[in-house]
Amino acid sequence: MTQVEVPQRLEDKTIQPIPPSERHGSARDLFTIWFGSNIMVLTVVTGALGTAVFQLPFWLTVVAILVGNLLGAVLMALHSAQGPQLGVPQMVQSRGQFGSYGALLVTVLVVLMYIGFFASNLVLAGQSLVAAGLPVGTSTGIVVVGVVAVIAVIFGYDLIHTYTRILTYLSGAALLLAFVWIIGVHGLPEGFASHGSVCIAGFMGTVTASALWQVAYAPYVSDYSRYMPADTGARPAFWSSYAGCSLGSIFPMILGAIVGVAVGEDVVAGLDQLTGPVGPAIILIFSLGIAATNSMNLYCGVLSTLTVGQTFAPAWSPGRVVRAVTAVALFLLALIAALAGQNNFMANWLNFITLLMTVLVPWTAINLVDYYLLRHGDYDVESFFRADGGIYGRVNVPAVCCYLIGAVIQLPFVSTTMYTGPAATAMGGVDLSWIVGLAVISPLYYFWAKAALRRSASVVVPSPESTDAALI
Repeated sequence: MTQVEVPQRLEDKTIQPIPPSERHGSARDLFTIWFGSNIMVLTVVTGALGTAVFQLPFWLTVVAILVGNLLGAVLMALHSAQGPQLGVPQMVQSRGQFGSYGALLVTVLVVLMYIGFFASNLVLAGQSLVAAGLPVGTSTGIVVVGVVAVIAVIFGYDLIHTYTRILTYLSGAALLLAFVWIIGVHGLPEGFASHGSVCIAGFMGTVTASALWQVAYAPYVSDYSRYMPADTGARPAFWSSYAGCSLGSIFPMILGAIVGVAVGEDVVAGLDQLTGPVGPAIILIFSLGIAATNSMNLYCGVLSTLTVGQTFAPAWSPGRVVRAVTAVALFLLALIAALAGQNNFMANWLNFITLLMTVLVPWTAINLVDYYLLRHGDYDVESFFRADGGIYGRVNVPAVCCYLIGAVIQLPFVSTTMYTGPAATAMGGVDLSWIVGLAVISPLYYFWAKAALRRSASVVVPSPESTDAALI
């Protein structure tokens, strides 16, 4: 396939399939977008959960961070490898598993997830700008970083990739400087070696938070690989995404674990305290990472919102203007949530990511089993945009039922400050919800969907050429 390297200054596509003539980029771009976008304050905060909230020793927190990220990144990277093959946003592709109307269940939840992540990042961005010494209040900082994200979404895919490519070097250097300063100049916090105690519930809570950090990217990771040539290759796409996202998350989380030992839950102030005179510069650079990630959250939230609308108006082909208007609307919703939820951030963040796990895990299990084990990446893209769902229909009963079962079956194993299920209580607060969800739903959906495909006389195996189908 001929690769055409013509990046658009202002992207004109939204949820439409990307034609071969507009495909560009390479697998290494997937490393930079996931490495550069993860080095930010919210990643540091997530790493601090182990030592500050769960009161684990530093060494055990690092083990939990490694286990969670390295396992969760497998799921994230498997989704990323779907983008070059299909050339459509992830939530559009979900119609191939759930049906045109069945996919709405997950897509609406994903939009809410993006707004939640966006709002969480805004709060930390506002606090970070204040900690960096800029002459703005937290609320003003929240608005400023939000507006930057909106502007990036208006320009679209290529600007976001360029932004994170720059941050790979800038934020990477700031992260290295933070470690060198804390360890070599300031010194590790007093009582560092004796901090915390071994706790299985806390260990699993940290593993869950780290794994969810990766799994949360699954509903939109292929949105950032969909412009790449179809011959990019599944393996290069997988390993570039896996390496970028896992490395870009693990090291900031370890930094957060150090900060958590020193100051507890006030991570931004603690990072500023431990890094001394270079702290404001480091925090300011990490704030740029927040703006980059927020642009990604908002961009994909917009694509998912447009996917919902297009479900009811199949002939609708939204463009750049609709993307801009929708971005502003979602930003306003996130802004309200951020301004209202500035206080008690750590507890709210932990509850939010645990809740996300219950709704994302069954979806990712269904998507990956369907894509890799049942259809082997062979989908009829044209059917994604048909009113009747094409060969996938309006509702795929096995997928929708398995999704609901997956959400319900996790509840007894959930452990949060808001709700702890009976199974988690019996195990001393250990949260195994996501492991149970994956272990039950993956085989259940495989055998149920496989049996349904065999029974269906209307199943049509799409040809490889159909993956380049245009929007109808």
